[in-house]
Amino acid sequence: MITLTDVHKRFGQNHVLQGATLSVGRGQSMVIIGGSGTGKSVLLKCILGLVKPDSGEITVDGQPTSDATDREAFLARFGMLFQGGALFDSLPVWQNVAFRLLRGATKRPKAEARDIAIEKLRRVGLKPDVADLYPSELSGGMQKRVGLARAIAADPEIIFFDEPTTGLDPIMSGVINDLIREIVTEMGATAMTITHDMSSVRAIADQVAMLHGGLIRWTGTVAEMDTTADPYVSQFIHGRAEGPIAAIR
Repeated sequence: MITLTDVHKRFGQNHVLQGATLSVGRGQSMVIIGGSGTGKSVLLKCILGLVKPDSGEITVDGQPTSDATDREAFLARFGMLFQGGALFDSLPVWQNVAFRLLRGATKRPKAEARDIAIEKLRRVGLKPDVADLYPSELSGGMQKRVGLARAIAADPEIIFFDEPTTGLDPIMSGVINDLIREIVTEMGATAMTITHDMSSVRAIADQVAMLHGGLIRWTGTVAEMDTTADPYVSQFIHGRAEGPIAAIR
């Protein structure tokens, strides 16, 4: 569904992606791990076309993203759960969830959009009375669920999850991980997640990719991740200070 071939991206002297190559199968849940500042978010932004690679090729469903002249139609294929929730404080919950449904070429009548939003809120375990609250009235875990409901509101083919459990306690992290796994499976969506949380990796990944030094250093299943001799992966998943990944002191 998604392929990256020898993708490079610089920001000034900072060569963030240095030939990243990755393949994500249709309906597969791919989790990308790696240290802070290694370019995981840049990778997602390159796929979405929010950042233009300096070289290399990215395809979605076999078509180069550089050929996507209708940006609205292209982006409509994606859903996104942002790290900080990224909810609009001035809009009630249901309008946050239905944000895409109320705009653009896929615009729905307001009443229909509200009904869809409430149904998606139910899917992530929130009651209908949450719909008319504002984000500031919700806990962190509830805000994350609203963000997840928004990500799936338009039934996208591809969903990106950016650090989905950041700032949540272990129990709520487990709830969000279970919801992500269930929803991705139900929808048959292709998913890409970036995370530092190894419990998330084990809960939602079909495949894991390690990004370091601007390259995808390793890919494999969770079982293979736990037994690999790759020193980068081993150091990262076990949180060791000593190893090829230099700690910033």
